Amino acid sequence: MTTADQAADQAFEPAPLRFAGVDGIRIVGDRRGDPGAPAVVFLHGGGQTRHSWGGTARAVAEQGWQSVTLDLRGHGESDWSDEGDYRVVSFAGDVLAALSQLPPSPVLVGASLGGLTAVLLAGELRPGAAGGVILVDIVPDMEPEGATRIHAFMSDRAEHGFASLEEVADAIAAYNPLRDRPSDLQGLRKNLRRRGDRWYWHWDPAFIAGTTRLPPSEILDLDRMHAAVARILDGGTPMLLVRGRMSDLVSTDKAQEFVARFPAVEFTDVSGAGHMVAGDRNDAFSAAVLDFLERHRSNLEPG
Repeated sequence: MTTADQAADQAFEPAPLRFAGVDGIRIVGDRRGDPGAPAVVFLHGGGQTRHSWGGTARAVAEQGWQSVTLDLRGHGESDWSDEGDYRVVSFAGDVLAALSQLPPSPVLVGASLGGLTAVLLAGELRPGAAGGVILVDIVPDMEPEGATRIHAFMSDRAEHGFASLEEVADAIAAYNPLRDRPSDLQGLRKNLRRRGDRWYWHWDPAFIAGTTRLPPSEILDLDRMHAAVARILDGGTPMLLVRGRMSDLVSTDKAQEFVARFPAVEFTDVSGAGHMVAGDRNDAFSAAVLDFLERHRSNLEPG
């Protein structure tokens, strides 16, 4: 590899970012690409971290965009809320604070909880703040059985943790059989925290236990969420729904109902993927994101 190739490769490696969110809470992120380029901001789902976007974030940066991946409050390396504030509007407020340090009109890519955060940010908290919105396997009116299964996975072992990385891999494989079990389990460390002789998930257990003072109750307010989607689209902001074809959270019926309700929403159905679309079929997911960015590039880049 030449010196020029090494420099180009280094530009797409993650550079650490730190932001002050609502009430000064510390939000941790990574940037790939040129800090002056139009931004694509990735918001993970509940129980995930910014690392879930690695492959797509790099692919986007390689196409001339700035990729920013964030750990939501209570997740990954970002602070837990001392006030027990895990309202969706507070997640959105943290992200909005981060956006103030990025080029205007970023594209927001949000999976599950991150998608609902993007909806409230761009459709209620700051209409017009986003140049585009990509929802990853999430619609406001989701399947309750799928939501229950996700909650059960996140709750399991939240208190008692795991004795080994092998136990962690077993739990993930049981939850998501579509994903190949990793041959090197050391990569799981970035999603875990070591306390004593056990491994624990990286998120605040109060967030998933429902014991917080201010839970994300907006998720249950379908009228509010649908109104925010409508406001985004009425403002001319393009939106794409990327569904995992085997998802039990966004069924075929739920996806069709959403697109029928909002005909301006673009739709992509990814075969061979469940709820964790980016991880199950990163090739197809990255292609869908890049296609959206390219088709709307003229409106997303500064004139």
